[in-house]
Amino acid sequence: MQPIAAIPGRGCHLVGDTRDPREVVLTFDASAATQKPDGSGPYGTSGSASYTISAPDFTARNLTFENAYYEAAHGNSQAVAVRTTGDRQVYDNVRFIGNQDTLYANTASATTVARQYFTGCYVEGDVDFIFGRATAVFDHCLIKGKTRGSADNNGYVTAASTELSNPYGFLIYRSHLTSDAPARTFHLGRPWPAGGSATARGQVLVRESWLGQQIKDAPWTDMSGLSWRDARLSEYRNYGPGATVNDDRPQLGPDQAAAFTPEKYLAGGDGWNPVRRHLPDPARARPRGAPAQ
Repeated sequence: MQPIAAIPGRGCHLVGDTRDPREVVLTFDASAATQKPDGSGPYGTSGSASYTISAPDFTARNLTFENAYYEAAHGNSQAVAVRTTGDRQVYDNVRFIGNQDTLYANTASATTVARQYFTGCYVEGDVDFIFGRATAVFDHCLIKGKTRGSADNNGYVTAASTELSNPYGFLIYRSHLTSDAPARTFHLGRPWPAGGSATARGQVLVRESWLGQQIKDAPWTDMSGLSWRDARLSEYRNYGPGATVNDDRPQLGPDQAAAFTPEKYLAGGDGWNPVRRHLPDPARARPRGAPAQ
């Protein structure tokens, strides 16, 4: 077997038949290192995706995307649950389950912008489990960092590869970042120069979100020779046991934050606005079927 085929059609909707996303699970178990059945070599990171969704104006609702690759038996490896490359995509009450590289929020090319809106979703993983160069908003989502059993470094929530020409990468907005990892062992992220790009400077803003005890006091770190300080990584008005302000945690001011709202990220040149209304408490963002914390 091979990973599930791409969805290329414009305007496609994929909707679970109940409101519980656990009841409809789309799954495969290839890793980047898994050999293809035709003998042509390993799948690689992109090829490991259980689902690749390239369609513009695509919507998924009330279901689960999973990469069930079993690290404990086969070793650590990238294993993507979903790779998204289409513009104007919406994911509503969707679960993304994996370990390393769970959700590859990407674009068709380095010169292409793709906007993707995740609302009331659940994402879990450990290393770089939200990564890519898309413009992606995570609105009232529950984001779980899974422990790798380390006493000092259990992983990275994000690895954005936003091109410098794009002011908007990842926005984690009014969400809940939790973990079963020990205190101060998880990074918010690191900037990824995808494909060795000299013009990738990851942009991530975590704003008005609850941060659990797992978040390090210095939550950003370097990657592949790119200093996190040369990227665009910041916070705004976060709270919870993992939230603090220091020299290693750049903060936006109110005037700056006004330019980095979900609507600003997603508007583009066509004024697209899929943003939903939510209850004000991000702890209530947990989608149906996400494990209780």
